[in-house]
Amino acid sequence: MVLFLLLVLVAVVLGIIGVTAEGLGYLLIIGIVLLAADAAIAYARWSPARRPSPHPLTAGNG
Repeated sequence: MVLFLLLVLVAVVLGIIGVTAEGLGYLLIIGIVLLAADAAIAYARWSPARRPSPHPLTAGNG
Protein backbone atom coordinates (compact mmCIF):
# COMPACT_ATOMS: atom_id res chain seq x y z
CA MET A 1 0.00 0.00 0.00
CA VAL A 2 2.86 2.35 0.78
CA LEU A 3 4.46 1.66 -2.60
CA PHE A 4 1.17 2.38 -4.36
CA LEU A 5 0.74 5.73 -2.62
CA LEU A 6 4.38 6.67 -3.18
CA LEU A 7 4.13 5.96 -6.90
CA VAL A 8 0.92 7.99 -7.17
CA LEU A 9 2.57 10.90 -5.36
CA VAL A 10 5.65 10.76 -7.61
CA ALA A 11 3.46 10.61 -10.72
CA VAL A 12 1.47 13.67 -9.62
CA VAL A 13 4.59 15.66 -8.75
CA LEU A 14 6.25 14.82 -12.07
CA GLY A 15 3.06 15.76 -13.88
CA ILE A 16 2.84 19.14 -12.13
CA ILE A 17 6.49 19.92 -12.82
CA GLY A 18 6.09 18.83 -16.44
CA VAL A 19 3.11 21.13 -16.95
CA THR A 20 4.49 24.21 -15.19
CA ALA A 21 8.14 24.15 -16.26
CA GLU A 22 8.76 25.12 -19.85
CA GLY A 23 10.68 22.52 -21.83
CA LEU A 24 10.09 19.71 -19.34
CA GLY A 25 7.07 18.15 -21.00
CA TYR A 26 8.77 14.77 -20.92
CA LEU A 27 8.24 14.76 -17.14
CA LEU A 28 4.51 14.95 -17.76
CA ILE A 29 4.75 11.92 -20.06
CA ILE A 30 6.80 10.02 -17.47
CA GLY A 31 4.24 10.91 -14.81
CA ILE A 32 1.36 9.65 -16.97
CA VAL A 33 3.19 6.39 -17.77
CA LEU A 34 4.04 5.90 -14.10
CA LEU A 35 0.43 6.50 -13.06
CA ALA A 36 -0.81 4.01 -15.67
CA ALA A 37 1.70 1.40 -14.52
CA ASP A 38 0.68 1.99 -10.92
CA ALA A 39 -2.98 1.53 -11.83
CA ALA A 40 -2.16 -1.75 -13.60
CA ILE A 41 -0.21 -3.01 -10.59
CA ALA A 42 -3.05 -2.06 -8.25
CA TYR A 43 -5.60 -3.83 -10.48
CA ALA A 44 -3.49 -6.98 -10.64
CA ARG A 45 -2.89 -6.95 -6.91
CA TRP A 46 -6.45 -6.31 -5.75
CA SER A 47 -8.39 -8.25 -8.37
CA PRO A 48 -9.78 -11.60 -7.28
CA ALA A 49 -7.36 -14.43 -7.93
CA ARG A 50 -8.36 -16.87 -10.65
CA ARG A 51 -7.86 -20.58 -10.42
CA PRO A 52 -5.69 -21.90 -13.21
CA SER A 53 -7.66 -23.96 -15.70
CA PRO A 54 -6.81 -27.66 -15.90
CA HIS A 55 -4.49 -28.81 -18.62
CA PRO A 56 -6.53 -29.75 -21.72
CA LEU A 57 -4.81 -33.11 -22.14
CA THR A 58 -5.42 -34.26 -18.57
CA ALA A 59 -8.91 -32.82 -18.07
CA GLY A 60 -11.60 -35.51 -18.05
CA ASN A 61 -9.19 -38.47 -18.33
CA GLY A 62 -9.87 -40.52 -15.28
